[in-house]
Amino acid sequence: MKPNFPLKNVQQEKRIFRNRVFISIGIITFFLLILVVRYAYLQITSFDEFSTASDKNRIRLQPLAPARGYIYDRNGILLADNLPVFNATISRADVDDIDDTIRRLSPVLSLTEEDIERFKSRIKTARKTERVSIKLNLNETDIARFSEVKFLFPGVNIELQMTRYYPHGELFAHVIGYVGRINDKELKEIDKDAYAGTNLIGKIGVEKSYEQLLHGVPGNESIEADAHGNVLRHLGKKDPIRGNDLYLSLDYGLQVIASEQLAGRRGAIVALDPRTGEILALVSSPSFNPNLFVTGISNTDYSQLRDNLDQPLYNRAVQGAYPPGSTIKPMFGLGGIHYGYIDWKTQISDHGYFTLPGDSHRFRDHKKTGHGAVDLHKAQVVSCDTYFYILSYRMGIEKMNAWMRQFGFGAKTGIDLPSESTGLYPSPEWKLRTRNAKWLKGETISVSIGQGAFTSTPLQLAMATAITANQGAHITPHVLRESKGAKPYKVHNASDGQIQFNGQPEDWIKMREAMVDVVNSGTGRGIRTPMYSIAGKTGTAQVKSIAQGKKYNESLLTERQLDHGLFVGFAPAENPEIAIAVVWENGRHGGSAAQLAKPMFDYWLLTRKKNPIIPKGTHISGGLMTAGIKPSELPSGNQILSADPNATNPPQREASAATPASQAIVERD
Repeated sequence: MKPNFPLKNVQQEKRIFRNRVFISIGIITFFLLILVVRYAYLQITSFDEFSTASDKNRIRLQPLAPARGYIYDRNGILLADNLPVFNATISRADVDDIDDTIRRLSPVLSLTEEDIERFKSRIKTARKTERVSIKLNLNETDIARFSEVKFLFPGVNIELQMTRYYPHGELFAHVIGYVGRINDKELKEIDKDAYAGTNLIGKIGVEKSYEQLLHGVPGNESIEADAHGNVLRHLGKKDPIRGNDLYLSLDYGLQVIASEQLAGRRGAIVALDPRTGEILALVSSPSFNPNLFVTGISNTDYSQLRDNLDQPLYNRAVQGAYPPGSTIKPMFGLGGIHYGYIDWKTQISDHGYFTLPGDSHRFRDHKKTGHGAVDLHKAQVVSCDTYFYILSYRMGIEKMNAWMRQFGFGAKTGIDLPSESTGLYPSPEWKLRTRNAKWLKGETISVSIGQGAFTSTPLQLAMATAITANQGAHITPHVLRESKGAKPYKVHNASDGQIQFNGQPEDWIKMREAMVDVVNSGTGRGIRTPMYSIAGKTGTAQVKSIAQGKKYNESLLTERQLDHGLFVGFAPAENPEIAIAVVWENGRHGGSAAQLAKPMFDYWLLTRKKNPIIPKGTHISGGLMTAGIKPSELPSGNQILSADPNATNPPQREASAATPASQAIVERD
């Protein structure tokens, strides 16, 4: 029997085949449609986006850092310059593995841990195409070594940039300050767009106070670059706007004289024009070389400055708080007249000490046997402590505080420099708040002669002296005279207030005459001169306390335990052009400090116009003086600079050839 097999169904096979073809065509068509839609999306809808992204691979907008404004003294002598230096730079857009690149680059450029840490900190917040400095101020060896292996470091370039340079080194360090690399804290506070392309920012002094004027406005440049970040061509640019130039009230020659007086000593000198408040000289000694900080100071150099017992980084003129001693007696005496407790005829009998009623403690006068009958004039001339003990007992600390604060004690002067100290004029409220204790009457007595808790900065003393010279007209000290550039600015020089004084105008004149006699026949007679009249007041601030009944004996004290010497004064007395405050740490007495002020008075009033001190190599160009000093000539260490920037020791001049302070005829106060 034959098997029964089904017949072949041709029609069904054709139908199956046709369906499979249609399905295949449908699938292919579907995916073709997706491809077309995607292509249309990329070419039409997202054309601008991807075209821009493509251009960014070869066309970049590079920031152009503005040149920092110059800083000049009142005569046009250049104090802060800009110099070109070679820097190694890198951007994230040019390098795939930055950490590996830095690791391999370290031995080539001798990168330190500090260099690497600073770079990593800045690269985190930099734009992808912004070039960030790896190392600043490359030397010839660094550049030569890198050139040999440049092909191994695509994206790393050597660029010429401008950096700050201070041609007079230590001479203006505390007032001009310095710029330094932007740190993490500053990065969070600054406008990153404004600092694109630059690594430097003002850190202290004028550089910090007027950062916004000095910095300028960055520009930008459109460039075409290859895959390694190398520039192929320049397509166009917007020029940066240079920072403003600053013209300060400082006088180079007077600054040199002041520095010479403090050479080898610790202390501060502030000189200003009492008519305008312009700072003519501001010196803190010892000083430091600000150029060390510009491109990043080494740990070794910074440790030497930081750990130095003499604290060269400390601005004693603006931040130093010292007991002012007897230098405040002219201001305090006028307060007694203001409140009506004394007049010029009021006398006391000085036996060499004062005791509070019901208390056996003796507040001693600096003269053990006393000064006999003393009125206000004589009290200034011989610096009679007992007179002011009695006056303070009558006046009380509240009225003393209210009066002396009018001269600026216990508050910032408002000078255009950062980090100013307020000093301290104490009060019962202050003691209760800070020490949780009541005010004692004996503390009032100490404050009356500038001791106890009373502290003042040399700048405050200079301002108070200027107010006294102005017969009560208040001035605010400042170092800027004028700013020129995109943001021009001129300082208004005028009195900004008047001391509220209930006495007579002639009381100010009588106090001036008493201060003149301090110099002519009193405790400051070592600096008297027939060439012009000086009104002054000496002061001695005790460093180490002397027990009741004990005698001050210098031979038993170390050098740093000796009393501070202070002096304030103005000249010419009848028409003041300059007011000076001197603080000589451990200078022993005020007469010694007065000796340091005398050469400054001489230079300003007698020498300056006929024979001004200017830097070696200075020439006049377009009405401005520029210092012809090369970076290689910059002194190092804590050397005090003279008029000759290349000199090791300050030059000796007739203006400073007065009797040495240690040999001067002086009294204790």
